[in-house]
Amino acid sequence: MLEKELKSFQDNLPNWLTCHAGQFVLIKGNDVDFFNSMDAALTEAVRRYGLDSYLIRCIAPKQEEIIVPALTLGLLRADIPHPTRS
Repeated sequence: MLEKELKSFQDNLPNWLTCHAGQFVLIKGNDVDFFNSMDAALTEAVRRYGLDSYLIRCIAPKQEEIIVPALTLGLLRADIPHPTRS
């Protein structure tokens, strides 16, 4: 999951660092957009994609890896079995 988005991020990071450093990038398939805050990126991602998967990363030289053990081990699911409100 998100292999295409991660590859796009890794491939484009050197170029993005020159003009978008410190911003947040939202990647879903071939769609790429930049935001000034994580909150703005998350708000737009939910508006556009709802519960679908997408990637948001800060454009910075060093990336912090975030691991959620409950998700990794399958103890917690990130998808919700009921529809969200519009």
